[in-house]
Amino acid sequence: MIVKTDYLVIGTGIAGLSFALKAAKTGEVAILAKHEAYDTNTNLAQGGIAAVMGDDDLVEYHVKDTLDSGQGLSHLDIVKAVVEAGPTMIEQLNDLGVPFTTRNGREDLPELGQEGGHSRRRIIHAKDMTGQAVQKTLGERAKENQAISFFEYHQALDLILAEGDLTDSRPRAVGAWVLDVKSSTLKAFMAKTIVLATGGSGKVYLYTTNPDGATGDGLAMGWRCGVKVANLEFVQFHPTCLYHPQVKNFLISEAVRGEGGRLIDNEGRFIMSGHPQGDLACRDVVALTIDANMKKSGAEHVYLDITHRDPSFIKDRFPKIYQTCFRLGIDITKTPIPVVPAAHYQCGGLMVDINGQTNINNLYAIGEVACTGLHGANRLASNSLLEALVMADRAAKDSSDKLSAIASPPITNLEPWTIGRLGTAPAEAVLISQSWDEIRRFMWNYVGLVRSDQRLMMAFKRLELVKSEIDDFFRNFEVDADLVEVRNIAAAADLIICSAALRKESRGLHYSLSWPNRDDLNFARDTILINHSPDIRPTPH
Repeated sequence: MIVKTDYLVIGTGIAGLSFALKAAKTGEVAILAKHEAYDTNTNLAQGGIAAVMGDDDLVEYHVKDTLDSGQGLSHLDIVKAVVEAGPTMIEQLNDLGVPFTTRNGREDLPELGQEGGHSRRRIIHAKDMTGQAVQKTLGERAKENQAISFFEYHQALDLILAEGDLTDSRPRAVGAWVLDVKSSTLKAFMAKTIVLATGGSGKVYLYTTNPDGATGDGLAMGWRCGVKVANLEFVQFHPTCLYHPQVKNFLISEAVRGEGGRLIDNEGRFIMSGHPQGDLACRDVVALTIDANMKKSGAEHVYLDITHRDPSFIKDRFPKIYQTCFRLGIDITKTPIPVVPAAHYQCGGLMVDINGQTNINNLYAIGEVACTGLHGANRLASNSLLEALVMADRAAKDSSDKLSAIASPPITNLEPWTIGRLGTAPAEAVLISQSWDEIRRFMWNYVGLVRSDQRLMMAFKRLELVKSEIDDFFRNFEVDADLVEVRNIAAAADLIICSAALRKESRGLHYSLSWPNRDDLNFARDTILINHSPDIRPTPH
């Protein structure tokens, strides 16, 4: 079956939905969700969107905070472009009906939160459910738009490319092979413009704040078709994920520390007292400090304490966190919250230009799947939703301007998707599950908050064995959704390991025991992978 459209958007988070709403003004849009449309990282985001909206704030301040957090690797042009567009993006969301929290009931006065790394209060939020509010509003507006068609439970497998022409010899993206999960049928979605908005790869780690769908799909698909990737060694671990046996990925927003929450150890001592910014230091610093404290004490977690604030304030400002913890037997107005770091955000990704265009013609990447150069070595809190909005806007404008000049994609003589056979889950599904678990465990143990050359080499060798098994699955088993995801997880793990092996220093989110110092002379640059070769494999130090 072939589906034709002008724009094909893969992913239904803030980036994909924002792009779809704007592109729909110039053409037909098909938007794919491999699960339900609301099953995204956006929907789980608590903190908010960073934007210069306060009377005491300036664009220059936000730019400086972003550059400081990125530790020498953020690109100044993209930082300025994203930060300057912030107020406009918030205005557009207001116009669409996103219910941001305001001061004194005035829509023109957003309540501004404080988060780590920010020198001013500039976090626009909807209590502690900002992502959910944005996801719901954008989703409703998109489903009202007759130019946008949703395809839920449609999992993209691989991109379809065509050869370039005399004016531009580069290959161009013309579509994607897609698995209709419910019917186990293969479809070809053909489009003039393809947009990857698939989010990150948090499920490559054993412990993560991400939903189950964060399996690096767009990253893997882009890499397989020749897109350059950058800075994948910089995986952000959020310092405060709820530690509780009945939950697996519930985040305790950084805004809790912004409103006075303090990190303490089992003895009640303040963990961050030795840092100039205290509990509002950047995430890489806080996560490493927690990790070191846990290893030194042997504790399984630390605590985040906000019990000194008025109970009514806590319940009003953090209703979701309060209610979730209360159901688990933790009254956060009286009891500190047990927390641990967990894999949270992919700062690197598919390399794009300032408009979200990859090195493959007509192929864009926006949101967490992309590496714009904004985050550098460490993402500043609440810059991610802002980046997604701005890059979706720029990509929509750029692709709309080009749409009329793009030839219709070919719909004849398509080469069939040849890896494996389509069908229901194989009887050997337990082997696939074991491969997934193996990857997530050694990535957590060897390529987590603290790395070393030896650990990276061990992870690489174990991954090579698992990848061989996965290749066998594709040759011999029927291809189902789980097998597609474990294939992509393996690709994401491979890229993270190889990127980490190339950076012979410690900077931001990449901390190596083998290279504990920052080296601006040799490594004040992006880590770029174009293809695999022996020189990027981990070697002992």
